[in-house]
Amino acid sequence: QVQLVESGGGLVQAGDSLRLSCAASGRTFSSYTVGWFRQAPGKERESVAAISWGGTTLYIADSMKGRFTISRDRAKNTVYLHMSSLKPEDTAIYYCAAGPTQSEYNSWGQGTQVTVSS
Repeated sequence: QVQLVESGGGLVQAGDSLRLSCAASGRTFSSYTVGWFRQAPGKERESVAAISWGGTTLYIADSMKGRFTISRDRAKNTVYLHMSSLKPEDTAIYYCAAGPTQSEYNSWGQGTQVTVSS
């Protein structure tokens, strides 16, 4: 099983930028997809972004297009979520996940809290 650890969350003000990291350890797969998800209080978990093993961005949620980007550093075995122009509605626990495909995530991190004040 792959272990995932998120970091980079915190308390910021509306309009600020933040970079979240998802570091993988343990078993390494030759090909896998990594996605970012978030869950706000009282809301369903939603998909934020996804990236392929080769570094192609597979998905960015409509409400986050133009503000969020996803990238991968193969050498560091780390995936990043770059967030800018943050809004209070971005407040949530952010999770990363990995698996063979976007519909087969089988490893999840513990999450990191992002709080955006207005």
